[in-house]
Amino acid sequence: MLFSHSSFFCSILPLFLVILLSIARVDVVSTVPTKIGQGYSLISVEESPDGGIVGLLQVKQKNNVYGPDIPYLQLYVKHETDNRLRVHITDAQKERWEVPYDLIPREKPAALKKAIAWSRKNQNSVLMASSEYESNELIFAFTTDPFSFAVKRKSDGQTLFNSSSDESDPYSPLVFKDQYLEISTKLPLDASLYGLGENTQPRGIKLYPGDPYTLFTTDVAAINLNTDLYGSHPVYMDLRNVNREAFAHAVLLLNSNGMDVFYAGTSLTYKVIGGVLDFYFFSGPTPLDVVDQYTSFIGRPAPMPYWAFGFHQCRWGYHNLSVVEDVVENYQKAKIPLDVIWNDDDHMDGHKDFTLNPVNYPRPKLLAFLEKIHARGMKYVVIIDPGIGVNNSYGVYQRGLAKDVFIKYQGKPFLGQVWPGAVNFPDYLNPKTVDWWIDEIRRFHELVPVDGLWIDMNEVSNFCNGLCTIPKDKQCPSGTGPGWICCLDCKNLTLTNWDDPPYKINASGIKALPGYKTIAMSAVHYKGILEYNAHSLYGFTETIATHTGLQGLEGKRPFILSRSTYVGSGHYAAHWTGDNKGTWEDLRYSISTVLNFGLFGVPMVGSDICGFYPAPTEELCNRWIEVGAFYPFSRDHANFASPRQELYQWDSVAKSARNALGMRYKLLPHLYTLSYEAHINGAPIARPLFFSFPTITELYGLSTQFLVGSSIMVSPVLEPNKTEVKILFPPGTWYSLFDMTQVIVSEKPHNRTLDAPLNVINVHLYQNAIIPMQQGGLISKEARMTPFSLVVAFPAGATTGEAKGKLFLDDDELPEMKLGNGYSTYIEFYATTGNATVKVWSDVQEGKFALDKGWIIEKITLLGMDTIQGKSFAIEVDGNPISDLSKIEFSETMQNYPMKLGEEGDKRTSVVVEVKGLELPLGKKFTVSWQMGIIS
Repeated sequence: MLFSHSSFFCSILPLFLVILLSIARVDVVSTVPTKIGQGYSLISVEESPDGGIVGLLQVKQKNNVYGPDIPYLQLYVKHETDNRLRVHITDAQKERWEVPYDLIPREKPAALKKAIAWSRKNQNSVLMASSEYESNELIFAFTTDPFSFAVKRKSDGQTLFNSSSDESDPYSPLVFKDQYLEISTKLPLDASLYGLGENTQPRGIKLYPGDPYTLFTTDVAAINLNTDLYGSHPVYMDLRNVNREAFAHAVLLLNSNGMDVFYAGTSLTYKVIGGVLDFYFFSGPTPLDVVDQYTSFIGRPAPMPYWAFGFHQCRWGYHNLSVVEDVVENYQKAKIPLDVIWNDDDHMDGHKDFTLNPVNYPRPKLLAFLEKIHARGMKYVVIIDPGIGVNNSYGVYQRGLAKDVFIKYQGKPFLGQVWPGAVNFPDYLNPKTVDWWIDEIRRFHELVPVDGLWIDMNEVSNFCNGLCTIPKDKQCPSGTGPGWICCLDCKNLTLTNWDDPPYKINASGIKALPGYKTIAMSAVHYKGILEYNAHSLYGFTETIATHTGLQGLEGKRPFILSRSTYVGSGHYAAHWTGDNKGTWEDLRYSISTVLNFGLFGVPMVGSDICGFYPAPTEELCNRWIEVGAFYPFSRDHANFASPRQELYQWDSVAKSARNALGMRYKLLPHLYTLSYEAHINGAPIARPLFFSFPTITELYGLSTQFLVGSSIMVSPVLEPNKTEVKILFPPGTWYSLFDMTQVIVSEKPHNRTLDAPLNVINVHLYQNAIIPMQQGGLISKEARMTPFSLVVAFPAGATTGEAKGKLFLDDDELPEMKLGNGYSTYIEFYATTGNATVKVWSDVQEGKFALDKGWIIEKITLLGMDTIQGKSFAIEVDGNPISDLSKIEFSETMQNYPMKLGEEGDKRTSVVVEVKGLELPLGKKFTVSWQMGIIS
């Protein structure tokens, strides 16, 4: 042992593909060998002042495949915590691009203390052939020649990552060139991998060997399968089942350059076109541990305002304010919940950011409308695109030009085209740009008091390619025809290695040049930073600037929805999955993408309900709102070319919406509590089933069901012409949340087919849980002030049992979501049954806020009881007995379920017990207990 210590517009897809295919490039290095070079040797290593280790690597044999090798590399390794290990490899002689340290705060690697010449001279006396460097939980083991490393978990001895390349392996040892980095890891064949997004995975949440995984932020519609989409998240979780025990860990490669990741079943290979190798290993060992450790590093998910968990309605094509007013009123008439009304760019003057169309959205009428909906408790969110229209009469552009905020090409603002026509792109890496952006948000909020911002097209999207100028002999855009066709005068840029790199990642699924339909890779940001390096950070940096701007307005909690995301975006914003289609396949794909973003630390996520385009069928929209009502972020959105698809457009869909959204609004306190848990420990709101049942391998690839929190299971219909659904039930007791007398009990995982008529979705509550609920309503503000109830789920018919639950309440306008500020309350609920006695009680932290709001519990529902009401009912509040129990009412309903799975003969019976008439103040500790009689 050496050392140790403790939108792109989807309906143009055919045209898009034709254009894309026409510029696709064939990788000219068709004769590249399977293996490149012989790797590096570790020629010296030393302990760094911060307790890590620093080593020097020397290339073994130079070659020019994808460019010359970097001759010397610096290796830096540190156990940053007991469960997080960092391995950083970069050029030993020259500084290279890295994700800026102010964007994702982290320690800077220690530098080599000894000169390269000294290390070469003394290399034989310094090193053994292999050695280890360990912490309490992780071990970094290395081999010197050729250099490779392995990361092991100390508690169980498993190898989490192994970069060695044996002679029989089809992949190279470490390759490190200026524009090509390659490293691989061996994997056990039975490892289940998740992550590496953003992409639409048709086979579900699990990664599959041979499927392409390219990471490079791109304006490609989400309808394109296995293709690099809007976000870049170079992290994966590895879940293994060893001797019926589950072990999970995660690996992050913190690198913003484009990359291909090849998963071959027994190996995974990174091929990256720049930057450094900056690996972070998170030891787990449970899936929840993994996301906790991951988000503790990249930033905890942002706190969301309460209203964000209500239902949202949007459409590209609300051409004037009266249409928006009608939409709001029609939701009210249909008695369908609606919290937030949105505008796509219809409200803008000529598609220009921070403007109003004076004819279709006159400010006086818009302000009157907003005053009306704000009085109801509703909110208003509008879109912003990063491209700033080049227009001498446009104040936003003029102020930006004066403050020099735009990305440059050869000293001039880089010119592209988006919806306003010719645009320049703000450089959010520049502090001056951030200040200008914050000021523009302030100015716009004074014009229109919006409640949140939707930032779109921020991959960044550009309708043109290359170096462009504004044509002098024609109007651009013409005002007729589609606005997404490039009308600037442009010429290709392929003279530099940045615009035409030696290795072609599988951009857009066809190895398109990386500058296709975006900013030229040779354009420069603040301090000369190349777009080539910073490209995938664009949406992330815009998100941070927008968050700062919104929070500075009135000191309120911001709400931001961003299309493009990167590692850490969830610390500032929510996400929707982009331009999908109104098809059954897209409905199914949406579940996997939503679950993936929970792993990425972006728990506030959803898909366009009913599809962005084209027109969904009535049946599909029924089924989609039934699923979408349980997305963390729930919004109906469509484009202007599609028929109207608000939920009230069909009677049957309105019925499904009232049913599913009605349940969502009853569950709002639970959803909000889950968002608090996400904020403090990263736990996803929507989760794969294996998060709660990690040892059950049948669940590892399940992508047609999901959990909301740890105990509510959603099992939707995802096919047409179906009135029943096949559900995989993990072992235990599951109660229908819509009809709590319906029970499923089993001792092992099993499939069960349940009725699912058109307006019904199967949602089940698992045993041992306590769920706080309210009475619902049409707006979250109203629903939040209704009395609470507790649903207590014991194992069905058990003579003994216990259950637990949580509730977080706060002033949701405050920027921070925490205890200790005088405006929040946290409650833990407990329940036990045994010896014919039932007890339900609470433990309250900082109860004053809940008391000031007057919140009470009026009902407790107990599921799975093997006894009925008896005697000796007692209530204590803050330790003081309550003598007047005259308002208390008991009721019981029998539950019948088969004694053995699959048998329709003998049935067992349990009881649903409701205790009504309670007036338990949420802000005080209470105990409710009584003795029960036995079922005869």
